[in-house]
Amino acid sequence: FSVLQLVEALGLSLTSSQPHTRARGVQLLSEVLQECYGNLTEREVEVLIAFYENRLKDHYVVTPPVLQGLKALTRCTALPTGSAVSMLRSLFQDVHVQVKLDIIRIQNYFNESTELKGLGADFVFGFVQSMDGERDPRNLLLAFQIAQNIINRGYDLGKFTEELFEVTSCYFPIDFTPPPNDPHGITKEQLIQALRAVLAGTPKFAEFLLPLLIEKLDSDVQSAKLDSLQTLVRFLTLVIVSLQVFQTSSEKIESAGLAALTALTSCLSRSVLNSDSEDSLSTFLDVVLKDCKHHLCEPDLKLVWPSAKLLQAACSASNRASHIIAASAMPSLIEQYNTRTQRFELICVSVFHPSMLEESVFLAFRQSLCSMVFSALSETNSNIYIVIHHVSGLLLDSDIELAVDHLTRLLLTEEDDRVSLAVVECAGTLAELHPAAFTTKLIPRLKKEMFSGKESTISSELHSRHAVRQQCLSALAAISIQPSVVQESTPVLLEVLSSAHTGNLPGRNFKSNVCWFPFLVSTFRVFRFAGQTLLKQGDSWTQSQMVCLLMGCVCSLPRSVEVPQIDQLLSQLEEMSCSCSHPLSYTSAAKCFAALVNKRSQGDSLDSFIQRTMKRVCSELDSPSSPVRVQAFTLMIWVAKALLLRYHPLSTALTDKLFSLLDDADLGPMAAEGFSLLMSDSVDVLNRACHADVRIMYRQRFFSENSAKLVQGFNAAPQEKKSNYLKALSNIVNKLPKQVQVTELPALLSLLLEALSCPDQGVQLSTLSCLEPVLIDPPPALIQQLEALVSRLLALVGSPAMNVRIASLRCIHALSRFPILPFRARVLRALAQPLDDKKRLVRREAVQARGEW
Repeated sequence: FSVLQLVEALGLSLTSSQPHTRARGVQLLSEVLQECYGNLTEREVEVLIAFYENRLKDHYVVTPPVLQGLKALTRCTALPTGSAVSMLRSLFQDVHVQVKLDIIRIQNYFNESTELKGLGADFVFGFVQSMDGERDPRNLLLAFQIAQNIINRGYDLGKFTEELFEVTSCYFPIDFTPPPNDPHGITKEQLIQALRAVLAGTPKFAEFLLPLLIEKLDSDVQSAKLDSLQTLVRFLTLVIVSLQVFQTSSEKIESAGLAALTALTSCLSRSVLNSDSEDSLSTFLDVVLKDCKHHLCEPDLKLVWPSAKLLQAACSASNRASHIIAASAMPSLIEQYNTRTQRFELICVSVFHPSMLEESVFLAFRQSLCSMVFSALSETNSNIYIVIHHVSGLLLDSDIELAVDHLTRLLLTEEDDRVSLAVVECAGTLAELHPAAFTTKLIPRLKKEMFSGKESTISSELHSRHAVRQQCLSALAAISIQPSVVQESTPVLLEVLSSAHTGNLPGRNFKSNVCWFPFLVSTFRVFRFAGQTLLKQGDSWTQSQMVCLLMGCVCSLPRSVEVPQIDQLLSQLEEMSCSCSHPLSYTSAAKCFAALVNKRSQGDSLDSFIQRTMKRVCSELDSPSSPVRVQAFTLMIWVAKALLLRYHPLSTALTDKLFSLLDDADLGPMAAEGFSLLMSDSVDVLNRACHADVRIMYRQRFFSENSAKLVQGFNAAPQEKKSNYLKALSNIVNKLPKQVQVTELPALLSLLLEALSCPDQGVQLSTLSCLEPVLIDPPPALIQQLEALVSRLLALVGSPAMNVRIASLRCIHALSRFPILPFRARVLRALAQPLDDKKRLVRREAVQARGEW
């Protein structure tokens, strides 16, 4: 017989009016299928599935043999496409009895199928209904495994996230004791581990899981407390390791995730261990190492840095955490260094940061790490700084002297800028820990080299005397940290300064403008003094620009430090800012003035001083013939930033003046760029590292108070001045946090569309970078402007600037989520051009965008 002939032969039984007779007929057919499922054709399977699905609607006594038959059919190799979805839909719709073991097993089999993702949240809902109220340990173990697969394989939980959590979490904590001589062999630990994998399997359960764990921690049952803590550790590991670092492009989210990992590791490090208790720290770090360690040794470096950051964060929590991670990771890293030096040198040492670890952590690996140091020194690799920076505390005195000799040679001979910078930074690190070797060996050699009147025999023809002397100055500045080193380096720098002024320094180009500014930057790290003579204006610009020495000193002082004769100092800085003709001098004076104003205590004295300065500045700005308008503008923009950072009421008057200058024929473009300075972080002054008064969310506040002014000004401005407003808008919006951009940009959409048509490539690029995150979740206002947006983006695909082409293609890619059918043919035609672009990065973006469209 064929199987279909068997069905026909069973016809009287299968169609009997008696439910029990029908059940016996189905039972016989199902038992046959369990023996011969491997020989069935696809057509036979299709007919049998239709039959069994129909039988699910029959009397409940027929259901068990139907489930047996369906289970047998799931094992057929000739299973038709779509049958998995069809069978499960029938199970969910037509089986209204408490779950049977066979239903769970059928679901478990089909959970392997990719077809089920097409069911979406319907599959999750059906599974929840099937599992609800289950008590059989066999069924529960399978059900937990299915739930874990649903989570791990990325099924859409939809609105049933809470339902899936509730139907599984009601069994937490597991309270099960297997009966004696249990033939199924299911243990309490198996159920605990399976349920824990579900509850801690996805961050989407966070809002439900954490309150549950907190509640169970108050339990008097010790096993419940232990289970809660272990589940919490596993869940937090998942959130921190998987979500916040590996899968995020946001630096803030990454920093918060790493901080959370450090805090959790620190907390576990303080736990008290008993002889019979589990070491929670070791268990937790085992999970972290399991997720990170293999990435450090893979040829693909994409996940190396996230993994290294995670291990750094864990190491920084405690000495014990450092020892555990070092003992596990260092042997394989050192082995990788020895076998793949070029690829893994940076990896081996970037995992550990010296501020995070005590030297004792590395003692077991001292010999291997020191070998890495001298290998890097001999190969003049640009990673030399990182290598020595992390192991400098392990070097013996003899190692230090050898390292100084190597560094000296590299300082005087190396031509690669990256290696030279690494050598200077490396020298600074070692000099802080071992100053004696630098005062006796390096400084005398550098002094001799700088005052040598002939070309060095060890310098190549391309490595000029100017470059060598500049390298020596940079090294002197870098190593001048400890007082003993400063005592030796300062006379050398003063001698260089004196010789440069008198012309006695060898090398005819050393006094040139090219060299003078880098020399001052290198030197003011050592010269932390300021005198009124620096602010006296003379005929020489070389004297006036020494105000940068003053800036390096007073702008870094804490707010609690009182600057003597500050009124006189501010007056002189104001005078230099408004009258000096040398850009470095008047800009440094303006920065210094602004930094002092930012830190000065609130009161009438400060207000009157600011108002007096504003009056002078505005007088110069309002006079088109004034020769110092640029100087006055520079002072105004830095003072405006100083006041804006601290929410000073007078900042509004200065920013309003800046808005008015957007219409100025000469200063309009400079005013537009000034908004970038207002919204950006400053490196040398007016930042928290320099103890400036910086209030939170000052950018958002400035935007909310001034966006309307910008729109009004744009609408009223003549056509030739509108580009200044567009550039100002672009500079403001581009510095806002992404979440603020998404919220606020719809109101400015018309201006942003205008900005895309602005000929200024900088405006185009910053506008595109603002639009891209908004396109991911577009507001209705944006969809209504789709025609204009598509037209402007397609016009930028052929921009002469590569960055603009790339950014426009990314936005076009994002537009594929919109209702795009009316534009599809037009966009595809336009994307043909960038597919042949001469730049690979542009072609790549074009391929991705065209594929989506």
